[in-house]
Amino acid sequence: MSTAVNLIQILMADDDPDDRLLAEKAFRDSKLINQISFVEDGQELMEYLRHEGAYTDPDSSPRPGVILLDLNMPRKDGREALGEIKSDPDLKSIPIIVLTTSKADEDVLRSYELGANSFITKPVTFKSLAEAMRVFGEYWFEIVKLPE
Repeated sequence: MSTAVNLIQILMADDDPDDRLLAEKAFRDSKLINQISFVEDGQELMEYLRHEGAYTDPDSSPRPGVILLDLNMPRKDGREALGEIKSDPDLKSIPIIVLTTSKADEDVLRSYELGANSFITKPVTFKSLAEAMRVFGEYWFEIVKLPE
């Protein structure tokens, strides 16, 4: 991977601490060198992106190059956050990958209607998750050209 890969920040919004931990381990195991940060729900995601609350320092909360977004979260769910991000002129260029346990056709369709760039159903085993994260990293950080 090129050194430019280091500059792409991943932000994951997921309320499940086990899923966050497994995703972080899967990224490490798949040799992704990108920085990954976590927020616990859609409300915290919006605060992070707008540098509000605990995220006022842009150095400790840099603009993500990619957002991994769970749909089912408390306070503000992923659908609401996705709609807000994609309707905000300053944020809408950030690619959003929905990463959720849902397999429902209506969630897939609604996510794309709201502007999601990809929809991934979370694999159920760690081995499958690690492989999905490896492929995710290869695609988004080696093949795709992301906005600066």
